Amino acid sequence: MTDAQPKIAIVTGASGGLGRAVALRLARDGFAVVLNYAGNAAPAESAVAEIKAAGGHAFAVKADVADAADVDRLFQEARRAFGRLDVVVNGAGIMPLGPIAAGTLDAFDRIIATNLRGTFLVLGQAAEHVAPGGRIIAFSSSVIAKSLPGYGPYIASKAGVEGLVRVLAHELRGRQITVNAVAPGPVATELFLKGKTEAQIEQFKKLNPLERLGRPDDIVPVVSFLAGPEGGWVNAQVLRANGGFA
Repeated sequence: MTDAQPKIAIVTGASGGLGRAVALRLARDGFAVVLNYAGNAAPAESAVAEIKAAGGHAFAVKADVADAADVDRLFQEARRAFGRLDVVVNGAGIMPLGPIAAGTLDAFDRIIATNLRGTFLVLGQAAEHVAPGGRIIAFSSSVIAKSLPGYGPYIASKAGVEGLVRVLAHELRGRQITVNAVAPGPVATELFLKGKTEAQIEQFKKLNPLERLGRPDDIVPVVSFLAGPEGGWVNAQVLRANGGFA
């Protein structure tokens, strides 16, 4: 790879919502992008087609971030295709809700497997493969500060993500790789809106001083900043892009 060739990014959870928006933004920023998805290939392939139509480089890889072999294969395919890796954005996540007292262990285990175990696996592979001067970015959530009923397992998973990010930043001392998290507030994506009534959505809008839900376009510039040259002095941080939600 020469200096004229693009830098390479992996984005997990890139078939929809914030992950897809991040992948498209990094492609516009000049990255060649590997879009990871877990289930439905069509949205991921649609994003790949959009990137290629604009003159960019991209391909999609199916992998479950909670599965160690899948995550290893994702990174190997990226390196085989492009020869190096500069940025990893872990956007894969799930958010089923339910109270702790009446909650099922199965739901808790699924959330922890995807959101926390998945982050652990992706960050571990990123630490092995990202080139010096690269960037590792995870997604947390500003809901951590609210302690909202029904969010117990989700908050637990994202609190763990923030801990992993800070520790990994210190473990990579001397390699000039930054590790950060972005913690949005409520964003109008399918993940957030699923299962909520209009009244609940209106209530969430009032929780921040700007009195609206976030949009993907509010969040992706923060990721772009962290992934780009101007974000190089931000390290071991959680950036709460939330409109004042918390």
